[in-house]
Amino acid sequence: MITFPLNNPIFASFGPDGISMFFVSCIIAQLVYTCGGSVFDGGNGSMMIEVVPFLHIMAESIIMSIGEDKPEKVISTTVVAFALSSIMTGVAFFALGALKLGSLIEFFPRHILVATIGGVGWFLVATGIEVSARLDEDLEYTWPMMKHLFGDLHTFSLWFSAFAVALLLRLLQHKLKSPMVVPLFFMALPLVFYLIVWIAGLDVHQVRDGGWIFPLVDSNVPFWHFYTYYDFTLVDWKAVAQTLPAMLALTFFGLLHVPINVPALAVSTNKDDVDVNRELVAHGISNAVSGCFGAVQNYLVYTNSLLFIRSGGDSRLAGLMLAGATAILWMVGPWIVGYIPVMVVGSLIFHLGLDLLKEALVDTWNSVHYLEYITICVIVGCMATLGFVEGIFIGIMTACLFFVVQNARRSETIRATFTGQIMRSTVRRLYRQQVFLNQVASQIQVVKLQGYLFFGTINQVERAIRGMLDDAEDAAAAHNGGWNEHPIRFMVLDLQLVQGLDFSAAEAFVRIRRLLAARQVFMILCNVGPRSDEEKALKKAGVWDEGDGTFSHGGHKAGPQGVLKCFEHLDDALEWCENVLLKSYFMKKPHHPIPTPTAITDNTMHGDNTKSHPGATSVDMQHHSSASPRHRMLTRAVQHLLQETQDLMKPHANMSQPTLILAQALGDLAAASHHHAEDTLTMPGMEFYHGLGQYFERWTYDAGQTIWRQGDACDFLIVLEQGSLRSLMYISGGGGSGSGSGGSGGKQQSVNGDVTVETILPGTVVGELGLFASTQRRSRSLVADQSSVLWKLSRARFDQLVKTDPTMATQFVLLTLHFSVERQDNMTKYAFHLHH
Repeated sequence: MITFPLNNPIFASFGPDGISMFFVSCIIAQLVYTCGGSVFDGGNGSMMIEVVPFLHIMAESIIMSIGEDKPEKVISTTVVAFALSSIMTGVAFFALGALKLGSLIEFFPRHILVATIGGVGWFLVATGIEVSARLDEDLEYTWPMMKHLFGDLHTFSLWFSAFAVALLLRLLQHKLKSPMVVPLFFMALPLVFYLIVWIAGLDVHQVRDGGWIFPLVDSNVPFWHFYTYYDFTLVDWKAVAQTLPAMLALTFFGLLHVPINVPALAVSTNKDDVDVNRELVAHGISNAVSGCFGAVQNYLVYTNSLLFIRSGGDSRLAGLMLAGATAILWMVGPWIVGYIPVMVVGSLIFHLGLDLLKEALVDTWNSVHYLEYITICVIVGCMATLGFVEGIFIGIMTACLFFVVQNARRSETIRATFTGQIMRSTVRRLYRQQVFLNQVASQIQVVKLQGYLFFGTINQVERAIRGMLDDAEDAAAAHNGGWNEHPIRFMVLDLQLVQGLDFSAAEAFVRIRRLLAARQVFMILCNVGPRSDEEKALKKAGVWDEGDGTFSHGGHKAGPQGVLKCFEHLDDALEWCENVLLKSYFMKKPHHPIPTPTAITDNTMHGDNTKSHPGATSVDMQHHSSASPRHRMLTRAVQHLLQETQDLMKPHANMSQPTLILAQALGDLAAASHHHAEDTLTMPGMEFYHGLGQYFERWTYDAGQTIWRQGDACDFLIVLEQGSLRSLMYISGGGGSGSGSGGSGGKQQSVNGDVTVETILPGTVVGELGLFASTQRRSRSLVADQSSVLWKLSRARFDQLVKTDPTMATQFVLLTLHFSVERQDNMTKYAFHLHH
């Protein structure tokens, strides 16, 4: 009955026509769903009551455009606009379903939908007042209107009685949980009304004239009368075009019902084979056909369908019988409208409106974020005062603003910060190099970023980095240690968990680079994949430019904005930083009998494991004067290390291998163990290494040659004399990090192949755990990264050593296990902080 705005004189007698259009829409929807369109055998199709506000907006827009003095033209234009809106809704439904895009609807924010429902609820309450109070004009929030509604006793009794009946129904629903409460209530309400009229002895005609009963309908009006309004010669197409925004809003709102009703009905009816796209196609057909037949929108109603199915209507035949019964009611004619109490229709409208308002404003209290709740209230308020389309637009803008505020206020852009002392690379180094790095690796500062970086969150990163630098320098100025104790030389920005960045965030990296350059700090980016969206964004913002050929991944570019380095993996970045720090040690002690540990070259590309001496980088030290805190820290660490090792046994130049490599690999360990054990362990002499060397065999491998494979027997350990090795682990399928140095990977992606777990440099021991613990199989492969010379201790020779000289064997085991402890500690920290 409320399809048309009955309070307007032009549509005052259109209640029966609205009912006829409602019946036509229900019949078409029922036939489409029952004849195979829907998977639900007993699904009920009906007109969307929620679209009534949009229909009224369209009618009012047409009246304002054409004028009330041309009622025939207004009526024809209005019914055509209604039919076109149904066709538009059907096309949208069908397109989404046919293109398998049903999931797109789920991306629309839920609280915006809830707020829109609340706006519809408010409109229904306003419509209930208009219908019940028999207003001749739209409800306006003005003092004269409020005075008329509340000051006129007769008008107040008309609308408030219907409102009170709706409140009574809600009270009954709270007490009685049966789904039959609402239909039985509205079936009994007309009987109770006429019973009161009869008991009071009132004249029905006087009651009707007083606005309590709808006017009588002309009995000669046929059930198909609304089709006579379709006179296309009278249609004002300009006025139809002006209703397009309301049509789009109506279509948008209608689209949101299917992803809600269909899954809910599937759960309630235990249907597992529900396809949302199929249901969208069915809705598209039913709405398009309904529009072609001059009727309004329809959809699969959850409550009606559930009640019908649970009452035994769970078959296609039952659905056809329902469509036939509806057709009979339509053909009987709408004469009954003249005997329906206004209170019945008004209370029904109030009931629906209050239910939707409760869903939007009451049920969401303490259930959504307070900014989302404010958004809901703003949308409802704007819809009530400004209009539906304006309310939705303002609501979406408010939601976008609050989304930025919410995400910008969170402190989760920086997932973790730590220094190189806490998280080391997975490179095995000499003991004395590990000691040196333990003292100076605090110059490496790692910042792990996460999420989507945009203009609202990137300022957190800038503030954090500036704070790290300013706090340290302020503390140094106040003689509280600070920069002097913890100077930062390398700022490593890990983008592994970053899922994208906008132009504002990319430009912020340019500012960060200038800030670090002013403090003489390297800016190092890692986990920026080649040709990735992040790399493209950073290039466009001017963070680096490969056009001049001076920069590539793994390389560096020195310019007015400071030195920048970029690596695909965090482990590569940490290893490069450690190699630069070790350069100070090599410069202080240039003569070293063991080949210098290798480093990542300046020309390392993605996935390239080529190594070179760390001294190859020409710009590594150019900004750091001998008087800087960073240089003083390096000098102190070198002097401390040299002082600790100056009393150690010096190997003779004419010593042969493997005595020399064993003495250099284990000598520092032996001294440290002897010092910490407070002289309870005997300090091994050169004869110890010479005797131990008798059990080792020399082997050479070319670059790329496999030393052992994953799954091989653990029948020997090795001590690397020259070259470098890579420890590999094979990962089959599944998700994870991409392969690469250190296995840190880039963005999350599928892995199927060997992943580098560790890099082994000269003077270190490999495979000791498998040999000592008698492990059956290798858990990783070992490959020569360069042409390498190594010394093997087989299981047979080790067993011979245990039998021949158990004291030497025990001491060797204790010293060698240090490499296992050190490696396990590094790996644990690396794995923890990698996923922290």
